[in-house]
Amino acid sequence: MEYRDTLQHLSPCGLDCVRCTDYEHGEIKHLSARLLDLLGKYSRVAKMREETEPAFANYHHFEQILGHFAGASCSGCRGGNVKCFIECAAVTCHREQGVDYCFQCGDYPCDKQFSGRMREWWIRRNHRMKDIGVVGFYHEQRKQPRY
Repeated sequence: MEYRDTLQHLSPCGLDCVRCTDYEHGEIKHLSARLLDLLGKYSRVAKMREETEPAFANYHHFEQILGHFAGASCSGCRGGNVKCFIECAAVTCHREQGVDYCFQCGDYPCDKQFSGRMREWWIRRNHRMKDIGVVGFYHEQRKQPRY
Protein backbone atom coordinates (compact mmCIF):
# COMPACT_ATOMS: atom_id res chain seq x y z
CA MET A 1 0.00 0.00 0.00
CA GLU A 2 1.28 3.42 -0.93
CA TYR A 3 0.25 6.85 0.35
CA ARG A 4 -1.93 7.57 -2.71
CA ASP A 5 -3.83 4.32 -2.07
CA THR A 6 -4.75 5.51 1.42
CA LEU A 7 -6.68 8.37 -0.16
CA GLN A 8 -9.16 5.81 -1.49
CA HIS A 9 -9.56 4.17 1.93
CA LEU A 10 -9.20 6.82 4.61
CA SER A 11 -11.37 9.90 4.94
CA PRO A 12 -9.73 13.30 5.61
CA CYS A 13 -10.67 13.06 9.31
CA GLY A 14 -9.13 9.59 9.65
CA LEU A 15 -12.12 7.27 9.39
CA ASP A 16 -11.73 4.14 7.29
CA CYS A 17 -14.42 4.52 4.63
CA VAL A 18 -13.72 1.10 3.12
CA ARG A 19 -14.86 -0.70 6.26
CA CYS A 20 -18.01 1.42 6.68
CA THR A 21 -21.40 -0.27 6.35
CA ASP A 22 -22.51 2.42 3.88
CA TYR A 23 -19.47 2.38 1.55
CA GLU A 24 -20.37 1.34 -2.01
CA HIS A 25 -17.12 -0.58 -2.61
CA GLY A 26 -16.71 -1.96 0.90
CA GLU A 27 -16.34 -5.51 2.09
CA ILE A 28 -19.44 -5.23 4.29
CA LYS A 29 -21.57 -4.41 1.24
CA HIS A 30 -20.16 -7.32 -0.76
CA LEU A 31 -20.40 -9.84 2.09
CA SER A 32 -23.94 -8.74 2.93
CA ALA A 33 -25.05 -9.13 -0.68
CA ARG A 34 -23.41 -12.54 -0.82
CA LEU A 35 -25.08 -13.64 2.42
CA LEU A 36 -28.49 -12.46 1.19
CA ASP A 37 -27.92 -14.42 -1.99
CA LEU A 38 -26.89 -17.55 -0.09
CA LEU A 39 -29.87 -17.29 2.27
CA GLY A 40 -32.29 -16.92 -0.61
CA LYS A 41 -35.80 -17.51 0.69
CA TYR A 42 -34.67 -18.47 4.18
CA SER A 43 -37.54 -16.48 5.68
CA ARG A 44 -39.75 -19.55 5.14
CA VAL A 45 -37.35 -21.67 7.18
CA ALA A 46 -37.00 -18.95 9.81
CA LYS A 47 -40.78 -19.01 10.26
CA MET A 48 -40.63 -22.74 11.05
CA ARG A 49 -37.65 -22.34 13.38
CA GLU A 50 -39.18 -19.56 15.46
CA GLU A 51 -41.28 -22.09 17.38
CA THR A 52 -38.20 -23.71 18.92
CA GLU A 53 -35.79 -20.79 18.58
CA PRO A 54 -37.57 -17.48 19.34
CA ALA A 55 -34.78 -15.33 17.85
CA PHE A 56 -35.97 -16.37 14.40
CA ALA A 57 -39.23 -14.48 14.97
CA ASN A 58 -37.16 -11.37 14.18
CA TYR A 59 -35.55 -12.76 11.05
CA HIS A 60 -37.28 -10.17 8.87
CA HIS A 61 -35.47 -7.41 10.81
CA PHE A 62 -32.13 -9.13 10.21
CA GLU A 63 -32.97 -9.42 6.53
CA GLN A 64 -33.88 -5.72 6.33
CA ILE A 65 -30.61 -4.65 7.94
CA LEU A 66 -28.62 -7.00 5.73
CA GLY A 67 -30.47 -5.56 2.72
CA HIS A 68 -29.51 -2.07 3.82
CA PHE A 69 -25.85 -3.08 4.05
CA ALA A 70 -26.03 -4.81 0.65
CA GLY A 71 -27.44 -1.63 -0.92
CA ALA A 72 -24.68 0.65 0.37
CA SER A 73 -24.09 3.57 -2.00
CA CYS A 74 -21.80 6.08 -0.26
CA SER A 75 -18.83 7.08 -2.38
CA GLY A 76 -16.68 7.80 0.67
CA CYS A 77 -15.81 11.23 2.00
CA ARG A 78 -13.65 12.12 -0.99
CA GLY A 79 -16.33 11.22 -3.54
CA GLY A 80 -19.39 12.94 -4.90
CA ASN A 81 -22.05 10.86 -3.13
CA VAL A 82 -21.23 11.23 0.57
CA LYS A 83 -23.83 9.66 2.84
CA CYS A 84 -21.93 9.65 6.11
CA PHE A 85 -24.24 10.18 9.06
CA ILE A 86 -21.45 11.92 11.01
CA GLU A 87 -21.38 15.72 10.67
CA CYS A 88 -17.79 16.35 9.62
CA ALA A 89 -16.26 19.64 8.49
CA ALA A 90 -13.30 17.81 6.95
CA VAL A 91 -15.42 16.62 4.02
CA THR A 92 -15.08 20.04 2.40
CA CYS A 93 -12.46 21.72 4.56
CA HIS A 94 -9.57 19.49 3.43
CA ARG A 95 -10.10 20.68 -0.16
CA GLU A 96 -10.28 24.32 0.90
CA GLN A 97 -7.06 23.94 2.90
CA GLY A 98 -5.32 21.89 0.18
CA VAL A 99 -4.51 18.93 2.44
CA ASP A 100 -5.30 15.22 2.36
CA TYR A 101 -5.75 14.74 6.12
CA CYS A 102 -6.67 17.08 8.97
CA PHE A 103 -3.32 16.79 10.76
CA GLN A 104 -1.59 18.25 7.67
CA CYS A 105 -3.49 21.53 8.01
CA GLY A 106 -1.87 24.57 9.59
CA ASP A 107 -5.08 25.18 11.55
CA TYR A 108 -5.18 21.66 13.04
CA PRO A 109 -6.76 21.07 15.50
CA CYS A 110 -9.39 23.60 14.53
CA ASP A 111 -12.55 24.45 16.43
CA LYS A 112 -14.96 23.51 13.64
CA GLN A 113 -14.30 19.78 13.82
CA PHE A 114 -16.40 17.77 16.28
CA SER A 115 -16.94 18.18 20.01
CA GLY A 116 -16.79 15.97 23.08
CA ARG A 117 -15.75 12.35 22.66
CA MET A 118 -15.79 12.58 18.86
CA ARG A 119 -13.29 15.43 19.03
CA GLU A 120 -11.02 13.43 21.35
CA TRP A 121 -11.23 10.47 19.00
CA TRP A 122 -10.47 12.67 15.96
CA ILE A 123 -7.42 14.26 17.61
CA ARG A 124 -6.11 10.88 18.78
CA ARG A 125 -6.39 9.37 15.28
CA ASN A 126 -4.80 12.36 13.58
CA HIS A 127 -1.92 12.48 16.08
CA ARG A 128 -1.33 8.80 15.43
CA MET A 129 -1.29 9.36 11.64
CA LYS A 130 1.21 12.16 12.12
CA ASP A 131 3.40 10.03 14.42
CA ILE A 132 3.61 6.82 12.39
CA GLY A 133 2.68 8.04 8.92
CA VAL A 134 -0.56 7.60 7.00
CA VAL A 135 0.36 4.22 5.51
CA GLY A 136 1.45 2.85 8.90
CA PHE A 137 -1.73 4.18 10.48
CA TYR A 138 -3.84 2.56 7.77
CA HIS A 139 -2.26 -0.86 8.37
CA GLU A 140 -2.48 -0.47 12.14
CA GLN A 141 -6.16 0.46 12.26
CA ARG A 142 -7.12 -2.26 9.74
CA LYS A 143 -6.41 -4.78 12.51
CA GLN A 144 -9.01 -3.19 14.79
CA PRO A 145 -12.80 -3.40 14.60
CA ARG A 146 -14.34 -0.51 12.64
CA TYR A 147 -17.17 -0.05 15.12
